[in-house]
Amino acid sequence: MAEATRPSPAVEIGEVLATQQVGLRLRPPFPAYLAGVPLPLAPNRVATAVSLRTLWLGPDEWLIVAEGEAPGLVPRLERALSGRRAAIHDLSSSRTIIDIRGGGARALLAAGCSLDLHPRAFGPGQCAQTLLARVPVILDQIDEAPHYRLLVRRSYARWLHAWLVDAAEGL
Repeated sequence: MAEATRPSPAVEIGEVLATQQVGLRLRPPFPAYLAGVPLPLAPNRVATAVSLRTLWLGPDEWLIVAEGEAPGLVPRLERALSGRRAAIHDLSSSRTIIDIRGGGARALLAAGCSLDLHPRAFGPGQCAQTLLARVPVILDQIDEAPHYRLLVRRSYARWLHAWLVDAAEGL
């Protein structure tokens, strides 16, 4: 699934390789930055810093996605949270990231998702946990192009990729 495919002229589907994903649970109070990692404090928002994207997943839960390897990320967070009630887990092996871009990306996702993806309701810098074709995913809108990333459990990734390619052929 690593190679990008173009099942229609309006959509390109690929896989984002070499990312580190770290789950963070933290009791309040929440800082805006934690060891150089930005924490979005508003629901369903994404905060970015250099090669890090932090997705708000719940009132005390975030997913930090680092492009490429970030070998010191987990120890740096552990040091910053020493003495606080927190949990940090490297989740890199549990999910893959499917990249969807192009003018038909929004319509493709809308075909299998109940979220309102209209630009007035869901735009760049927003994320949501939802179902896409009955598969649990985290949806992250990267930019207005539109460009999206789906974080999906590896066990569902091939099936969801095949569903996306099949659905995109009708666009």
